[in-house]
Amino acid sequence: MFRSLRRALCTAAAALLIPLGAGSGLGLSTAAHAAGAATTATAGAGYWHTSGRQILDAAGDPVRIAGVNWFGFETGNHVVHGLWARDYKSMIDQMKSLGYNTIRLPYSDDLFKAGTTADSINFNGMNADLRGLTPLQIMDRIVAYAGQDGLKVILDRHRPDSGGQSALWYTSAVPESTWIADLKALASRYQGQDTVIGIDLHNEPHDPACWGCGDQATDWRLAAERAGNAVLSVNPDLLVFVEGVQTVNGVSGWWGGNLMGVGQYPVRLDVANRVVYSAHDYATSVAQQSWFGDPSFPANMPGVWDKYWGYVFKQNIAPVWVGEFGTTLQSTVDQKWLAALVGYLRPTAGNGGDGFQWTFWSWNPDSGDTGGILKDDWQTVDTVKDGYLASIKAPGFPTGGGNGGGGGGDGGGNGSKPACSAAYVVSSDWGGGFNAQVTVTNTGTAAIKSWKVTWTWSGSQKVTNMWNATYTQSGATVTAVNADHNGAIPAGGSASFGFGGAPGGGGAPSVSCTAA
Repeated sequence: MFRSLRRALCTAAAALLIPLGAGSGLGLSTAAHAAGAATTATAGAGYWHTSGRQILDAAGDPVRIAGVNWFGFETGNHVVHGLWARDYKSMIDQMKSLGYNTIRLPYSDDLFKAGTTADSINFNGMNADLRGLTPLQIMDRIVAYAGQDGLKVILDRHRPDSGGQSALWYTSAVPESTWIADLKALASRYQGQDTVIGIDLHNEPHDPACWGCGDQATDWRLAAERAGNAVLSVNPDLLVFVEGVQTVNGVSGWWGGNLMGVGQYPVRLDVANRVVYSAHDYATSVAQQSWFGDPSFPANMPGVWDKYWGYVFKQNIAPVWVGEFGTTLQSTVDQKWLAALVGYLRPTAGNGGDGFQWTFWSWNPDSGDTGGILKDDWQTVDTVKDGYLASIKAPGFPTGGGNGGGGGGDGGGNGSKPACSAAYVVSSDWGGGFNAQVTVTNTGTAAIKSWKVTWTWSGSQKVTNMWNATYTQSGATVTAVNADHNGAIPAGGSASFGFGGAPGGGGAPSVSCTAA
């Protein structure tokens, strides 16, 4: 509810207490779970849709979101936090190794303003391929690498600007028209890249936001329909995540955590089976609530959750994603709350596909009223927090192809829309120069007529010659376009081109592919 503290930096480390039943082998059990997830990751390919309370992949297999929030794009840094201490790829690799399968990326509409720059990135031996990129281009790289690692991404419109959260989805400075235009821009940017499974339309609507009141200026349900349909008009394959409000019929709860109005007033979209409802839930380190003082606590909590948001899942109305939940774990009350919530979220089916979806707040240690999965050094895992979550983690997903940049594709296809992926391999490197080959694959279901591949080197490499494609180079960025004889690629087919460059030692950068 009260979020002013959550972005405070460099908080004191929380006192760490082992949860009941964790035992001394906590870290091992977590690692074992992650390893198990890696071996059973068979579902998740392509774009997703809903069926009743489940989320299904393109093949109709159930999937479950079990991830973390990695914030920063919504702040004045305009980029995920921690890049002053770590390379972004190493953090995504660590998320995967711990068994998380999804990243929720908060952002603000500042990212779309001309001249917005990313701050506090360490380029000294790390993050080299992010140098000179805009915040949106950095987001492209994060999405691309997450897909390469088999993680999915949910984009979260967290704030209208980096100055702070807003109760409604618009402000005097950022009107509804801007909100919707920017949502559509993101939907278009990642069209064909099924690493991005959907967009969380607005973070934590709260009073005076209402649900079902009919006032165009304050009815969040109606606004979500307008924005959701706008997103789907550009990219009909995305999921639309709709958070709750604070108060429904005089009953108040957490900001964004009250879905009591869904039963009577569901969100209606032009594309069926796309709505996922989202709730946020927190412990006393964020704010006090009446239920924490109930004499029956924590036995009363399942009834509280049923009332506010759990019924949507239990009545098979729609999937429910707990997009944020977290705590410093410093108090006994908070420890009992988290243990109870994990028990409530535990999957109802043996294969783990039928259950609540979730992303923990947060990966970052610099969340003032919750802390994170990482400790303040941005390296060490808080094994106590991670241990609480071990029993509700879920399998990972098929890897995407490492594509970055808007408009490309990372596998999985996109219906009849043109889509492609590209794989870059260094075939030889002798220090003074190198040769490389790029293979372009049609990942759609129809033939493509042409393709374009783009990458950015982290060093001073230059193309010296290229065959089976033409190219332009601007600084470290290279764009290669098909030759006349290899532009057309049938569905599932591939074409390749090669080139020489200098100097060597550059390795293989992330690539993006655009098809027509």
